[in-house]
Amino acid sequence: MSNAAFDATTLPYADGDFYAFEQMLTAKEQDRLAEVRDFLAREVKPIAVDCWNRGEFPMDLIPKLGELDLVSPVRRQGYSNLFAGMLHAEVTRADASIATFMGVHDGLFTGSIEALASQEQKDAWLPDIYSLKKIGAFGLTEPLGGSDVAGGTRTTARRDGDHWILNGAKRWIGNATFSDWVVIYAKDVADNQVKAFLVDTTLPGYSASKIENKISLRTVQNADITLDNVVVPDFFKLANGNSFRDTNKVLKVTRLAVAWQAVGLQMAAFDVARSYAVERQQFGRPLAAFQLVQNQLVQILGNTVASTGMMVRLAQLEDAGVAKDEQSALAKAFTTARMRESVALGRSILGGNGIVTDYGMAKIFSDAEAIYSYEGTHEINTLVTGRAVTGVSAIV
Repeated sequence: MSNAAFDATTLPYADGDFYAFEQMLTAKEQDRLAEVRDFLAREVKPIAVDCWNRGEFPMDLIPKLGELDLVSPVRRQGYSNLFAGMLHAEVTRADASIATFMGVHDGLFTGSIEALASQEQKDAWLPDIYSLKKIGAFGLTEPLGGSDVAGGTRTTARRDGDHWILNGAKRWIGNATFSDWVVIYAKDVADNQVKAFLVDTTLPGYSASKIENKISLRTVQNADITLDNVVVPDFFKLANGNSFRDTNKVLKVTRLAVAWQAVGLQMAAFDVARSYAVERQQFGRPLAAFQLVQNQLVQILGNTVASTGMMVRLAQLEDAGVAKDEQSALAKAFTTARMRESVALGRSILGGNGIVTDYGMAKIFSDAEAIYSYEGTHEINTLVTGRAVTGVSAIV
């Protein structure tokens, strides 16, 4: 039988789960993951490239995602961190932009409410947040503050009786062009501590403008936010968000989610590269018949397996309640570095077709660049890990 005569989708490793990591999930979790995977195949993958090309978010997808009930799988629904990670990887595998939308709304925004709000505030806000009837954004990064925002927050909050007055600017805020709410982190002028506020995006003085001309995650609607004497009632100051140390409780968890995104994007690269290598004919036979192509495919697979294995162990530590910040930092640094290599290899396998979005790989290749940088750059996460193993800080 010739190489071109068989159906490669029937091979035992067609799903890319080379070490059968999904078998570590419970039967209920495996069924749930399969349900989400079917939804993504029907509703997300067919429109992903077109939305990316146009730089537009598919707003009609939000109610469908709400019905799928994906928000807060661990904190609200009782699933394991391993399931939540694999779920996030699977969404990224279908479309990194939709995964980022969910990561912002669920991990950063909802995570802020769950970690920092009072019970009264949670009762008032979370039902609509969980159902996606209210969409959220997370306002931390600023035009002049990224990696140094912990000590360099320039947005200010001033107490005025039963209200707070916010002034400043935020940048790269995902979902912010259409979100109903945004959690804004601002420095209290009275004590110089960073505090968290739930801001209604219809308030006077609040404005958001879309950041144009991106080469990565084009479907995500990132915005520049301006806060010009925005008056926020005291009830909307998150009760337990009173310092950057409190903020870091949220970032530790979301850093894990981005590392899982790096896994998912490598899975996507493997899917596209493998299918192309099997189907594409060169010199009278499929690309997969060439040793150098197989070497590249196996390198992508090895990177994906290594990244997944690290994340599986970290999810276990998270489930046990003993995961540390530096372990999350290493995971984010390592998996995104492997991701960058994997998508480059995938693009190479597709040759010229790898630089047009028609074949999917160009989108995957470009999306990797944003994932490599956000939730702590590779360099910052490396230095956080280095500080943990040497006892000496090299962050200046």
